[in-house]
Amino acid sequence: MGQQSFLPEIDRKRTQAAVEDALEKYRIYKYLYIIEERESSTTAAYSDMPRSSPTNVTSDQTANIAVHNVDSQAYREEYCKRVERAVKRMPRMESFLIESRYMTKEHDYITDYYVYNFAFQPPMSGGKYATIRWKAFYKFASIMNLLVEKEQRKGGNNERN
Repeated sequence: MGQQSFLPEIDRKRTQAAVEDALEKYRIYKYLYIIEERESSTTAAYSDMPRSSPTNVTSDQTANIAVHNVDSQAYREEYCKRVERAVKRMPRMESFLIESRYMTKEHDYITDYYVYNFAFQPPMSGGKYATIRWKAFYKFASIMNLLVEKEQRKGGNNERN
């Protein structure tokens, strides 16, 4: 009989896509997000119907806008701190790879080739870089709860009676 594993098998492509999406979100929140705060309107709105008649609830537009402005900024800051903490927990080479390739403002202009030939000292091969990158992605996905499991095929011919 074959050895059974209780650990789920990881879908590498989908996990890598999830990690890259999370790091893209980090860059947007950290460097590109323009804070556009909501503002309340100052014009009065009049209606024949009383405001609280259908639901017996009055709305406080100014309070709702203030809560949104504060909460959305706090969420972005907390997300960036969480990503930075996750990367700092990794081994030195893996955290350096993630920081130099995916967490910079110049992400669109930095390639994997540049990182493994010029950023790492001494330079390394593309295969070794790919191995370190997958380990870094796996650890980051584990910390950030982004691991994607392979789907189990049901009704397969693997079992014999």
